[in-house]
Amino acid sequence: MKRVFLIVLDSFGIGEAPDADRFGDVGANTLRSCFNTGILNLKNMIGLGLSSIAGNEYLGANDEAVGAYAKLTERSMGKDTTTGHWELAGLISDKPMPTYPSGFPSDVISQFEKLTGKKVICNKPYSGTDVIRDYGSEHIETGNLIVYTSADSVFQIAAHEDVVPVEELYRYCKIAREILTGDNAVGRVIARPFTGKNGSFVRTPNRRDFSLEPPKRTMLNAISESGRSVISVGKIYDIFCGSGITQYHLTHTNDEGMAVTSKIVETDFEGLCFVNLVDFDMVYGHRNNAVGYAKALNEFDKWLGSFMLLLHSDDILMITADHGCDPGDVSTDHTREYVPLLMYGKNVKPTDLGQLGTFSDVAASVCDYLGVEYVCEGKSFINDIRR
Repeated sequence: MKRVFLIVLDSFGIGEAPDADRFGDVGANTLRSCFNTGILNLKNMIGLGLSSIAGNEYLGANDEAVGAYAKLTERSMGKDTTTGHWELAGLISDKPMPTYPSGFPSDVISQFEKLTGKKVICNKPYSGTDVIRDYGSEHIETGNLIVYTSADSVFQIAAHEDVVPVEELYRYCKIAREILTGDNAVGRVIARPFTGKNGSFVRTPNRRDFSLEPPKRTMLNAISESGRSVISVGKIYDIFCGSGITQYHLTHTNDEGMAVTSKIVETDFEGLCFVNLVDFDMVYGHRNNAVGYAKALNEFDKWLGSFMLLLHSDDILMITADHGCDPGDVSTDHTREYVPLLMYGKNVKPTDLGQLGTFSDVAASVCDYLGVEYVCEGKSFINDIRR
């Protein structure tokens, strides 16, 4: 019974992509910033080949990698969660999703206010923690919704859980999702609930993403239509609007996601388990917290060692990322970077695949291994890593 465990370390970039200058990200290197903290301890990922990927030699020599490894290049025109995950699943986005450096157009805001019955405050690009610091009190006093964006294609709504119940906030997000179509089809509408008092507001784990539905079939559709399972962990379900997913587990933290994945590996299924670990990006990358990011990587690596022991004989583990979010640069935005691909399994031979031209090679390879027909622009590398 063949199974693939595809784990996305959200924002784990490994150095500027060839077109980083087009995105304002020359010099970005998420992994290097974590390494510079002096506390990084990635024994298991280095064992799989992380330090053997070109450009990562500073992590330390490893002449006996036990996994297959590669450096992935994103072809899609974007550096956000939706674009990256879609490309991993076989869908390359040639046109960038809309962004709003000056805030959302007045017609979008007025329609949103009319349908929700709520006034909007802020409506500009903002850091998620700064926006509740600066607008949280006004929101509590007036009940107006904090709407903001970032360098990514997102429409974010922040509200205090005592003022707007979480389910009501989700309803407002669904309204925004219905409005934001056509030229304003942002990648994600994101609910950003928070709690606390003025001066000590904190975001809660009840974040929820409402993404565009993929415009074409992805590997998730191909796998599920073949009668196999597609199990999602974390925000994967939201990123794909549930399309092609047969079972889902909405988790809020890395620890939760890893614990759920450890339970899934002990169940019987054939197909794909697709995991997103969000803390790297949401809690550390966007907060420019390199020490926190490095500690989170260490925790993942420690868990990885125990997880690898649970894999069945026909399982393949793939570890990758969707974009970068360098915690050591001057911005709090995502960064255009290469991402790693590490693979392990009893039937996987240690192999250096070099630099691959698209994230979609992952989709082609997953489907190839599972025996599922799926045509995309990616190329399968399964025959290159098979023992």
